[in-house]
Amino acid sequence: MHESLTDKLNQLEQKFAAMGQDMASYLEGLLQADYLTYWDYIHLETLLSLQNPKTAYPDELIFVTYHQITELYFKLILHEVDQIAHIEPLTAAFFTARMGRINRYFQLLEESFSIMITGMEREQFLKFRMALLPSSGFQSVQFRQIEIVSTSFRHLLIGAPEEPEHIADLYEFMYWKRGATELATQQKTLTLRQFDQHNGAKLIRLAEDYQAKNLHHRYQQLERNGQITPDLVAALREYDWRVNVRWKLAHLRSAVQYLHKEPEDIRATGGTNWQTYLPPKQQQIIFFPELWSDDERQNWGQSAGIPSKPD
Repeated sequence: MHESLTDKLNQLEQKFAAMGQDMASYLEGLLQADYLTYWDYIHLETLLSLQNPKTAYPDELIFVTYHQITELYFKLILHEVDQIAHIEPLTAAFFTARMGRINRYFQLLEESFSIMITGMEREQFLKFRMALLPSSGFQSVQFRQIEIVSTSFRHLLIGAPEEPEHIADLYEFMYWKRGATELATQQKTLTLRQFDQHNGAKLIRLAEDYQAKNLHHRYQQLERNGQITPDLVAALREYDWRVNVRWKLAHLRSAVQYLHKEPEDIRATGGTNWQTYLPPKQQQIIFFPELWSDDERQNWGQSAGIPSKPD
């Protein structure tokens, strides 16, 4: 028997022996197992069965499929953040490499958003979208999770008091809640009430868990240890800009394409003032405020270009 194969069998035998298992039984299982196919590995039939439009308009298939693809990318982003949060010891090289992956995911998401902006007939969208009420992309819990694990919780709040410090008490001040408030009554929309009922407790637990390991906190740990590199700073600035400016501007362009109304009409129909809420310059959400100059923060969201590496 080939020497390298003998070595591998010996290693396998040691592995299974350490677990109190019989290697021969596992080898017999390999003999009986069928070959793995591509379609079984990715569960292709199940995957393709998950697109279930609620109307007969052809472009609704584009709409539901695109959102499912987006959520899969969000899953990958959270996977990378989880690695940064838990690896010990964290190095600038590891942090930078994982942020590079995350930035590529968001770049792909941003570039693909043209599917939402120009890839559907407006007439079809306005009709099939009415069948999907009150659901909204606003209810993407994974995007809210990305925001929470990216920065200090208070960076996501609007109008919060200095006290209390408990995250559960501060949750009501999350900036995005302003985007799900009826313009006429200032009451929470059904969309927001559904979201909070289903996800609120989970998001609070996540924020509590990530207080000492979110991306901003991990950056500060490296900074205190003198381990920050220009490449890491550039990657974090790009991430901040992609999530809090570019991605949100893409949503704004899509909303303008399909949903633009005058404020008086929004108020009359019980709608939300998304035209005020969506622009990044109105939200002023920044994950890493210390990485931006006073001038950059004051002009946040007014330019769509990816910022260059700071001097």
